[in-house]
Amino acid sequence: MSASSVPASSPRGFSDRVKAFYLRSDAAKGYLLLSPVMIAMIGLLAAPLALLALYSFWTQTGLQIDTTLTVDRYQEVFAKQSYIDIFLRSVGMSGIVTLVTVGLAYPMAYYVAFGVKKYKFVWLILLTIPFWTSYLLRAFSWKVILGYNGVINSGLMSAGLIEQPLEFLLYNQTSVVLTLAHAYAAFAILPIYVSLEKIDRTLLEAAADLGDGAWARFWRVTFPLSLPGVIGAAVLIFVPTTGDYVTPALVGGPTGQMIANIIQVQFLKIGDWPLGSALAISAMAGVAILVVLTVSAMQLAVRQIR
Repeated sequence: MSASSVPASSPRGFSDRVKAFYLRSDAAKGYLLLSPVMIAMIGLLAAPLALLALYSFWTQTGLQIDTTLTVDRYQEVFAKQSYIDIFLRSVGMSGIVTLVTVGLAYPMAYYVAFGVKKYKFVWLILLTIPFWTSYLLRAFSWKVILGYNGVINSGLMSAGLIEQPLEFLLYNQTSVVLTLAHAYAAFAILPIYVSLEKIDRTLLEAAADLGDGAWARFWRVTFPLSLPGVIGAAVLIFVPTTGDYVTPALVGGPTGQMIANIIQVQFLKIGDWPLGSALAISAMAGVAILVVLTVSAMQLAVRQIR
């Protein structure tokens, strides 16, 4: 058989080339593993957000949507002082929730990280007990506790400490802060605990050998090294609580409403989707700017402490 009669090897097909590239490239393997998550994020997060941004540049008259691009809705948002005031109120309440929650979570996380020698996993499970029930149920529970005929008022009246139920416990900013702080406690405890657990104990021993007392070791070693966990916890609390509308709707009353409640009204009651979208995008942008500035300032403080 002559050499000329031997059939030439056919070129590899597209599937073969893709398979070869996949076998050679670690990045391709990684992207393939991430593809279900990326598809879900694009379909469930990025696409609705893009549609929301697009709606914010449209206008609505009655039930008719005018798709002509315009910034009138943003001008309306920034021109109306009530929108600005309620956004600032939301930021202030979320800031208080963040401070209260982190302030209460730090001692608990510190105790589990340094005080508990056995069964730390059990303690962590116990700290997540609030997540065993739904968020809505927890908010309703605080409404029952703080209500006019709730647990606190009934207990105080039974003890003879008050003659009439206290009306200031519910439907105000304080009740919103209290409910949100309880609901997001685990979001603060776990990041702080992880940060404290990673601290090298030999650094504390070295500080003690150099003459530092317990408080000096905490402020000079433990607290600065745990600040990344504190920053993470603060971000995890501040961002979602600013956009929370369930808790203010249930226990906030007129003075405890937040920006998300106004957005909900625009979408579900008034039906002005472009204005609601502009409010939502503006609120997200404002929160993002505040978070970036705050985190940058705290990171600068961490570097100066170190």
